[in-house]
Amino acid sequence: MKVYLTSIGCRLNEAEVATWARQFQELGHQVTTSPAEADALIFNTCAVTNEAARKSRQWIKRLHRQNPNARLVATGCYASLQPERVAELMGVDLVVENQDKELLPILVAGALQSSAIPVMATEPGALYVYPGSRTRAFVKVQDGCRNRCTFCIVTVARGQERSRPIVKVVEEIQALHRAGYQEAVLTGVHLGGYGDDFGEDLRSLVQAILSDTDIPRLRLSSLEPWDLPEEFFELWDNSRLMPHLHLPLQSGSDRILRRMARRYTTDAYARLVVRAQERIPDLNLTTDVIVGFPGEEEEDWAQTMAFVQQMAFGHVHIFTYSLRSGTPAARMPGQVAGEVKRERRRTLHALAARLKAQQLARYAGAMRPVLWEGPGELMPSGVVRWTGYTDNYLRVQIETPPTIDLENHILSVRLKHVFGQPPDRLLAEPPESLDHYFTEVLHHD
Repeated sequence: MKVYLTSIGCRLNEAEVATWARQFQELGHQVTTSPAEADALIFNTCAVTNEAARKSRQWIKRLHRQNPNARLVATGCYASLQPERVAELMGVDLVVENQDKELLPILVAGALQSSAIPVMATEPGALYVYPGSRTRAFVKVQDGCRNRCTFCIVTVARGQERSRPIVKVVEEIQALHRAGYQEAVLTGVHLGGYGDDFGEDLRSLVQAILSDTDIPRLRLSSLEPWDLPEEFFELWDNSRLMPHLHLPLQSGSDRILRRMARRYTTDAYARLVVRAQERIPDLNLTTDVIVGFPGEEEEDWAQTMAFVQQMAFGHVHIFTYSLRSGTPAARMPGQVAGEVKRERRRTLHALAARLKAQQLARYAGAMRPVLWEGPGELMPSGVVRWTGYTDNYLRVQIETPPTIDLENHILSVRLKHVFGQPPDRLLAEPPESLDHYFTEVLHHD
């Protein structure tokens, strides 16, 4: 059968979809990029907010309209939290809850009673490349979370922590590298808790990947700022581990952090950052902040703004708190008015933009390795515009003659100046003798 897969929400959802795509192909089915051509539509839902749940319902209805003859399968967090409601949506034939996700391709094939198509089976060792960039692959290494942050419904939807064996992760990354990927990003609901369920830890996993694979770049996704041992940052002595950390802050007020049931204080967070910065040169630190959490008063907000300024984050993901039924925060007194949340979001956004511009400006004039994405965009002037990311996750743009193909290559360039409005990237210039240099580097085995 032909299978179409898609998702909304977190990077973990994307990683799961890519894994299922490979598994479907290994079972002998064809993965298609067109919903209209599919025999089965697989949708990985999200429920992190009420808005995400609403969008999940919209996506299900849209998929059914695009191909009403296809069998429609819903899975993911929203489908797990409200399976009966999802099952009743028009067009839904099967709901696969999160605890059964690992078996999804087998369950779908069995439930839909579709036979495999042998001609679509993969060659031994082959790897399906999910549509999209071949440069960066998201690899799910862990699921579930034992923490109970009061604003989060994901721990309910995802269940207890479960980690993949190190050998399985290593095998997948080796296969991804053979398929052409230059970077792997480790993802999980609680990535820092990797291995707690069988006596390993994230440090051991990273060491194994660096030792037993040849992928040029390894990156960590969001890490909660606790459970990281003293020696953890020694891992960055290996230059293949990228100097970028995303440590969710959520609030710069210790009082609000307690209401959120976060397992740190601002002082502990700041000390962790100092340890990381001392060990990792050119570290780019990014974070999440929730605006307008229940009970957040003006003093709490002032503390958050001051702490964000102190940390000088390279980027801030800003989330306006919205009531999520089923979480303790939804029952808390002191819900913040909508106009207050909107004003606080505006002020934080302005501060975050200034901090990002300062971070980018620090690297003007420097040489940095960039993994270039593609395909490049042909401009009216005849040049090709490429974008990519440095090792420390700064967005870079460059223009080259149309004869030069940068896609999926890692090449060091000189960063010229900050570009964009608000500033969001760096413009770069290639080395001298561009044609000779690029030909020599890009065709070197």
